[in-house]
Amino acid sequence: MNVQRFLVLFIILIGQCTQAQFLLNKDSIITSIEERIKLPIIPDYVVNVSQFGAKGNGIKNCKPAFDRAMKACEKVNGGTIIVPKGVYRLEGPIHFVSNTRLHLQAGAKLVFGSNPKDYPLVLTSWEGTNLYNYSPMIYGVNVSNVAITGEGIIDGEGNGLWATWKPIQSKGQQLSREMNHNKVAIKDRVFGEGHYLRPQLIQFVNSKNILIQDVKIEDAPFWCVHILNSSGVVLKGLKYDAHNKNNDGIDIENSNDILIEDIDFNNGDDNVAIKAGRDHDGRANMNHPSKNIIIRNCRFKGLHALVIGSEMSGGVKNVFAYDCIASGYLKRGIYFKTNSNRGGYIKNILVDNIRFGDVEDAIYMTSNYHGEGNGLFPSKISNITLSNISFDNVSNTAIVIEGYPKFKVKNVTLDHITFKSAKNGMTLSNTENIKFNEIVIGEKQGVPSSVK
Repeated sequence: MNVQRFLVLFIILIGQCTQAQFLLNKDSIITSIEERIKLPIIPDYVVNVSQFGAKGNGIKNCKPAFDRAMKACEKVNGGTIIVPKGVYRLEGPIHFVSNTRLHLQAGAKLVFGSNPKDYPLVLTSWEGTNLYNYSPMIYGVNVSNVAITGEGIIDGEGNGLWATWKPIQSKGQQLSREMNHNKVAIKDRVFGEGHYLRPQLIQFVNSKNILIQDVKIEDAPFWCVHILNSSGVVLKGLKYDAHNKNNDGIDIENSNDILIEDIDFNNGDDNVAIKAGRDHDGRANMNHPSKNIIIRNCRFKGLHALVIGSEMSGGVKNVFAYDCIASGYLKRGIYFKTNSNRGGYIKNILVDNIRFGDVEDAIYMTSNYHGEGNGLFPSKISNITLSNISFDNVSNTAIVIEGYPKFKVKNVTLDHITFKSAKNGMTLSNTENIKFNEIVIGEKQGVPSSVK
């Protein structure tokens, strides 16, 4: 055996051992993630927004009242803001302070206005590029111990003016990417008026110990819940009815120690999308990958169920998605996407025990997303295990795995995957060490018939 071949075999063996060790330790890894996540500690101080002049009549602008309530909590180092039953119109955003909970009682609804001038520019990220843009409707930066809870509704009113921005956003979108690629200082990436980049509905940046639980989310202008450069996050019991363009349910970006649990998704794009920055911005932040993420006991419904990418240049690792079901028609069930200019990696991913209905493409892993890139920064996809997953009818392809010639998709295990039917079976290209065990498309065949 020559030295080159020995080295190749040695690298393959190391990859297999790494994947096996990850699977062997999965229970302890999940337990350690749960132990590190600390729920927010909120002081006993309680105020009601009505004390500050808020009226739930759907007419009065209640933003000043919410601002005063938040300021009152800040003065005593935190507390709970109660929002009683009623419709509260806010002409502008809610900006969180630390140690504070916003609690929406049953029958309470926040409806945000759509005048861009009411939303100041803040530090944010747009499709993986750091910049200053219109404030999300609910926003927190550099905060800790914060919570949004209750049985109420948060409505972003995204189907009006904001919706008209989608067809005219391309110039602003391309400018943001050029600034990213040219390494323009973030302080000089000032967008807002004339650039038509829609704001997120809920976003926390550079924050920790975050809880969002039980509320219903409707009609976001852009992404619904965006967790950016943050840690120690619980998203639980949420319900969605958000069908505007790019209404991702949950976007996790450059964040770690995340629990996503018991969510009823029904939104117009990705249900869960795990990201880690676009191109240069992401690669410059590779010491903060998205990692240690648990997704369990969720009900998927939307465009795509579980997505990693395409903005993942800072790396994504240690993701556990299990014990979920999907309903309705999905374009793609499990979708990992990157291109040859992203860089970064997707590794140590376990998806187990998920039941899908009808899909267009069932399992799709690609290093050639939209055919973009010239090969300067290929991404690495490796150590992926998909097990005990079923699909009903697949109108296009059951399994697609495509790597990049210089960086093949490696060490993927598909174990006990079933498809009732599929127009196309499988496409593999630029892959290495793909393992299959009990893959069934159509009826499972037993003993072959005898020759007549």
